Amino acid sequence: MAGCGLRPASSFVPPVEPAGIQPIPTLEGTRIRVTSKEFTEQLVLGKIAVLALTAAGADVADQTNVQGSVNARASLTRGDADLMWEYTGTGWITYLGQTKALPDPHEQYVAVRDLDLRENGIVWLPPAPLNNSYAMGVTRATSQKWGVKTISDLMKIPVQERTFCVDHETFGRDDGFLGMLKAYGMTYGKEVPQANVRRVSVGVLYNSVASGQCAAGMVTTTDGRVQALDLVLLEDDKKFFPSYNAAVTMRRELADAHPEIAKIFAPISAKLTDDVMRGLNAKVDVDGDVPALVAREWLRDEGFVR
Repeated sequence: MAGCGLRPASSFVPPVEPAGIQPIPTLEGTRIRVTSKEFTEQLVLGKIAVLALTAAGADVADQTNVQGSVNARASLTRGDADLMWEYTGTGWITYLGQTKALPDPHEQYVAVRDLDLRENGIVWLPPAPLNNSYAMGVTRATSQKWGVKTISDLMKIPVQERTFCVDHETFGRDDGFLGMLKAYGMTYGKEVPQANVRRVSVGVLYNSVASGQCAAGMVTTTDGRVQALDLVLLEDDKKFFPSYNAAVTMRRELADAHPEIAKIFAPISAKLTDDVMRGLNAKVDVDGDVPALVAREWLRDEGFVR
């Protein structure tokens, strides 16, 4: 690959020219290190940030594609990175150690914004409409066979067939699989036997559900494969899962020195809805496109860059 001049998709940044995003003199030459987690949506959002800041004249270091939420976040809090897209629910539960999510999305954002700034010096910009929440997904056939429409309805499935596919990180999170089982009165090891739970990578999880390897899978609502594979998202009838609105987060030092960054991302965030994000994710996970090119195409289509 090196001999052919190719680079991994994670480090590939295509060229862009200013359009709706114009060069900002105060950002010229400013070094901004952008990071992200490793899953598709984070790669696309990370590339959007890299390209937008580049168009505005910053000297951007692409540090996207960090494995695991905790590792990506740690690079921000310890000063190895400056900016990343994050989710309000993840910030509140996983990073700030809160146990009770706030049901109102705006209240959740305000709470995580204020506490994270106070405790960690992390600034949260206003969030996008997209809410990449967890959900339990089943095939349409499974939903119809057992009359499963809500998460509580999973108890209608006979225990020997009540099987789950869950990715490794989500399994043990308080806002993830084990937390969900507890909230719904399903004891791990009893109503859900340990042998009934397969821990798999995110890359194969959706196909595992679609192919019947498990009755239900822990999916996310903005993943493009939900629609492509015709999975049914079960209603969270006990309102367990928090809101996971995506927002740009950055170190206070960068936000204080360059408040103009907020103006770059405000119109971008406003256009990122669930439907838009599902479409962008599907271009990568279903069509096989490169995250950086998907990000550039969307920014071009919306008139932010050329």
